[in-house]
Amino acid sequence: MRMLCPCTWRQRGRAGAVERTESRGEPFGSAEAGAPAGLLVPEEASGEPRETGEPAERVRASFHRQGFMRYLRAELVEVRPGSCEIHLARRPEMTQQHGFFHGGVVGTLCDNAGGYAALSVAPSGCSVLTVEYKINFVSPAEGERLIVRARVIRPGRTLVVASVEGYAVKDGQEKLCATALETVMLLPGRPDAPDPDRQRGRA
Repeated sequence: MRMLCPCTWRQRGRAGAVERTESRGEPFGSAEAGAPAGLLVPEEASGEPRETGEPAERVRASFHRQGFMRYLRAELVEVRPGSCEIHLARRPEMTQQHGFFHGGVVGTLCDNAGGYAALSVAPSGCSVLTVEYKINFVSPAEGERLIVRARVIRPGRTLVVASVEGYAVKDGQEKLCATALETVMLLPGRPDAPDPDRQRGRA
């Protein structure tokens, strides 16, 4: 599968400066968040980014629609064709009994990063769903921030395979805490948004 767009962007994390390549800004989802240079995203009346077809914009708009990411206060920090990076600042609600990031939180971010890495190489008008992922926790996720990076290792026509790594940041040092391998299915012609008919069926 061909790569669709060479655009790259990073933003500033809540806990401090994060390296930026093409633009400067505030964390995604904050009131101050703006479209990075070269990625101007028109906004509708609701304030949500509108998809315009470019891969990074489609990923950003999809991330914005995820209520669970807003609940966690996760930050979409970088999108490239075939890769994605998500950050999460530590809060007591994100931890398990020892004070480490909960494994469910680590797994969720790994799943999301892998899925969005896959979406970044998907054709326009295509959505994605996770088929499966296998995760190994290699050390306690202890620190003030969790960083998850995913990259596509096999961009197939129907299934995309991504490799994901999670890092806990403590005192400014990253330590690998999890690795995952994820398979994502491409769904051509399916909007990357809730299905109104299904929602009406649940009402």
